[in-house]
Amino acid sequence: MKALILSAGFGTRLKPITDKIPKALVEVNGISNLERVIKHLLKYGVDEIIVNVHHFSEQIIEFLKVKNNFGISIEISLETDCPLDTGGGLKNASWFFDDGKPFIVQNVDIISDINFNDMLAYHNSKDAIATLAILERKSTRYLLFNEELYLCGWESVKTGEKIIPIEGKLKQYAFSGIQILSPDIFNYFPCSNIFSLITTYLDVIKINKIIGYNHSHNYWFDIGDINKLIEAENYLNQKGK
Repeated sequence: MKALILSAGFGTRLKPITDKIPKALVEVNGISNLERVIKHLLKYGVDEIIVNVHHFSEQIIEFLKVKNNFGISIEISLETDCPLDTGGGLKNASWFFDDGKPFIVQNVDIISDINFNDMLAYHNSKDAIATLAILERKSTRYLLFNEELYLCGWESVKTGEKIIPIEGKLKQYAFSGIQILSPDIFNYFPCSNIFSLITTYLDVIKINKIIGYNHSHNYWFDIGDINKLIEAENYLNQKGK
C-alpha cells in the first residue's frame, strides 16, 4: 500500500521551534513527527511513501537519508516556490499513485494509533471515493455528515460561513487529518495547482460519495501548537510510547 505524508507547511503555530526546523522534525518524547507517522504506516504494511516538502526541505531529505528511508521506498515531492496546500500537494504527487489502488494521506503533525486495516476495510465496503477520519471534538471548523456518515457540507465557527451542497439532518465532526482515497479522486481535481482538498470534496459530493470514519476508540493528537505538543507528550509518557 502507498501513502502520502503532507509535510510542506511552515508550522507557524509551533514557533519558535519551527524557526529552525520543519514541523516534520519537531520531536514528541524524543521522536520526530515524521518518524512516528512513518513507523505507524509501516505497521500496517505500507511499503511505498511519498513526502511533500517545502519549509526546510533539505533537513527532511537529510533526515530520511540518515534513516536509510526506514528500509522502504520513500520519494520526495518538492514544492519549490511555495506550499501547494493539501490538494495541490496531492496533485503534485499524483504520479506516484499509479497502481490503481486506494492510498493513505496523513498530515505529518498528527499522532494517532488509528488502525489502517480497519479503515481500509471500511473504505472498501462503502464504495466511497474518499474516507475521512473524523472525531466528535471541539474545533473551529467542522465537516457536516448525515446519519449514514456521508459528507454533506462544511462550516466555520469563527466566521459563520457554511457550505452545504447536500441538505438534511446533519451533525458536526472534526476532520482528523487522516484519509484513504481512491485514485479516481484525481479526475475531480481543478486546473489550479494550489487548492484545498476539503474545498474540492465539497464539489465532489455533488456527484460521488465521501464518507466519514469515526475513530473515537483511538488516541489522536494534532501537534499544532506548543500546548498540544505538551499534551501529547504527557499522554504518550503515561502510555510508555
